[in-house]
Amino acid sequence: MELDSALTIPPTPPRNLFPLTWVNLSGNLILAYQSLGVVYGDLSTSPLYVYTSTLIGNLEDHQNEEAIFGACSLIFWTLTLIPLCKYVFILLAADDNGEGGTFALYSLLCRHANFSLLPNQQASDEELSAYRYGPSTHSNVSLLKRFLEKQKRPRTGLLIVVLFGSSMVIGDGVLTSAIAVMSSLPGLQYSGKKLTKGALLLLACVILISLFALQHIGTHKVAFMFAPIVMLWLISIFCVGLYNIIHWNPKVVSAIYPYYIIKFFRETGRDGWISLGGILLSITGTEAMYADLGHFTAVSIRLAFVFAIYPCLVVQYMGQAAFLSRNLHSIPNSFFESIPDPVFWPIFVVATLSAVVGSQATITATFSVIKQCQALGCFPRVKIVHTSKHIYGQIYIPEINWMLMILTLSITIGFQDTTLIGNAYGLATATLMFITTFLVALVITFVWQKSIWISGMFLLFFGIIEGAYLSAALMKVPQGGWVPLVLSFIFMMIMYIWHYGMRLKYNFDMHNKVPLQWLLGLGPSLGIVRVPGIGLIYTELATGIPAIFSHFVTNLPAFHKVLVFICVKSVPVPYVSSDERFVVGRVCPRPYRMYRCIVRYGYKDIQRDDGDFENQLIQSLAEFIHMEAGEPEFCSSEGSFDGRMMVTRLSSIQSGSTIIATEIEDCSESSSVQSSKSSALLSLRSVYDDENPPVRKQHIRFHLPANRIMDSVIQEELMDLIVAKEAGFAYIMGHSYVKARRSSSCFKKFVIDVGYTFLRKNCRGPSVDLNIPHINLIEVGMIYYV
Repeated sequence: MELDSALTIPPTPPRNLFPLTWVNLSGNLILAYQSLGVVYGDLSTSPLYVYTSTLIGNLEDHQNEEAIFGACSLIFWTLTLIPLCKYVFILLAADDNGEGGTFALYSLLCRHANFSLLPNQQASDEELSAYRYGPSTHSNVSLLKRFLEKQKRPRTGLLIVVLFGSSMVIGDGVLTSAIAVMSSLPGLQYSGKKLTKGALLLLACVILISLFALQHIGTHKVAFMFAPIVMLWLISIFCVGLYNIIHWNPKVVSAIYPYYIIKFFRETGRDGWISLGGILLSITGTEAMYADLGHFTAVSIRLAFVFAIYPCLVVQYMGQAAFLSRNLHSIPNSFFESIPDPVFWPIFVVATLSAVVGSQATITATFSVIKQCQALGCFPRVKIVHTSKHIYGQIYIPEINWMLMILTLSITIGFQDTTLIGNAYGLATATLMFITTFLVALVITFVWQKSIWISGMFLLFFGIIEGAYLSAALMKVPQGGWVPLVLSFIFMMIMYIWHYGMRLKYNFDMHNKVPLQWLLGLGPSLGIVRVPGIGLIYTELATGIPAIFSHFVTNLPAFHKVLVFICVKSVPVPYVSSDERFVVGRVCPRPYRMYRCIVRYGYKDIQRDDGDFENQLIQSLAEFIHMEAGEPEFCSSEGSFDGRMMVTRLSSIQSGSTIIATEIEDCSESSSVQSSKSSALLSLRSVYDDENPPVRKQHIRFHLPANRIMDSVIQEELMDLIVAKEAGFAYIMGHSYVKARRSSSCFKKFVIDVGYTFLRKNCRGPSVDLNIPHINLIEVGMIYYV
């Protein structure tokens, strides 16, 4: 199957790579201001708990000025090397057409090398013109690429790494909310109002429940208050940090020299190395700079970090170190005790609000990761609510939201200690950063087409730094570090079991396709009565005829005059242009009136239920018939046909005159259904929803232009298409049951018969996920023995 190269559109620049010019500087400054509340809420609130988590525990015997200066130096260089050097200057350039995150890196690799195991991403028809790159210019890279493409195990390992990283993001969403809210409340103890530990825990639970209960209204309705809160918070911590430096110990500025790091490890030894897990908390939330890249521009995120986040955090950490060097007894509650008394309450209120803002950012990032995993076939179907009609990515997933709330409350009530939660949070952060470094090293080699030596130096430099933090965090597995490992393992198993079951089901369809010779032998009538109407047969196959079609034809005496095999594909790109969304071709010669349409969506595209899909499909089919007639070598004769497919561009359809679309009065969905029912077949399993009222939508009527001369055969085919459209649509889908063969191993039987079956029964149905009207739906039962 091939795409017609003449129909590709010129590449469009990624929407995230705007040059920093005077024309758009003001726009980038506005985006930089807005990013403070969405991207940097978590990172900016880390001073609440970093010193406490670092200096309590293994370093209780080393609490002196030299150790505090060494911890300050470690924090400074950690902020400088990882968020500033790695993320701001390197990683933000590795965007996927403006999108960031673990799956963005994976989709980049899958497009530039055949690393994907997802069956719906390996057909040649997904080569979108806006995402094509030239071949590698390095021979050693080409050899490595060919070797990895031929080996299944490395590709399987890469997918597992990506799934594990995505699972760690979900774990971050649980732990961030818990530690942020818990760390903002101990200030009440210092304020003179001695609340009991149970009262603080109850207050934290109330805040967390309120936070998750407000998710359904959408982040766009509360985003206006996010940026001012974080901006006020940054100003507050900068001023308090500067005051503490001047008032308590100005010599803390010398802590930027790496000599203090050497001295720190010389005096603390193994205890100092284990304390790196606490230092790691100073960069928690850094991954949001890359994961939320699609909401802003790389320039705006860089501006916000370099000129606001970085200097404010550095001054605050130095100020806390200056205060602690003179007040060692204040380490258990270092941040709030370092605040001067006259401004304590205002800063306490701002700290609590900022902690909630930081939690919101990670919850939203979790929703985005789940949507990406689902779009690429690695997560069960869940309900996705788009809370904004204008901004991509602002979504709400009810099932995930309440699951996160239950997990967060469980962590908060179970641990009741920010140090233990911090240990878990640090391990999740270190693991995710290490995975990101590994994937970026592959991107440098296979996407940017740089030398393997450059990629190796990048991996070696940042891998050693992050590996040290990861090793220290792993030492705290018994003290709470096991939480992200357990959560990630559970979510990764859910993802992999779902992906494994979907892949086996797809392979079964591929090996049980209906032979084309059998279909051609039936003749244009297919040996049954062809009634008016259009039958849309949904299948996961991009080529061939699915087995459900033969099952349907052999059990029913009639079928629709026009048949279209619909394959909805989620391709490894963030967005698919409307001009490249529909790929149309024939399944059989022209008299059969059987077509195939591949509908392509990116992993961040919104499949809106606007009722316009049927009209766009008719226009695409008509454009295909017209384009096919204009290319003699592509045309199909009465007895033969060419199975190639063509991209139909809606922009050319709207400007052309193949068929004319006329909007008429509004009509309810139920009236169009009645015309469909007149030509519908006896369903094997009819579905009707009496509770949902009829949906009002625009009715469009098509007709041929009277002033255009065209071939009689083409005109007849177009008229058949228009008449069938007026008769109505019927949606045919397979209702599949996947079971393991009797000869399968016990492990495979457990995974398929128990794990995958449980997930399939408790997730959204494919018809609901594809916004198919229930009253038009015909489902064909099929059992897959895999």
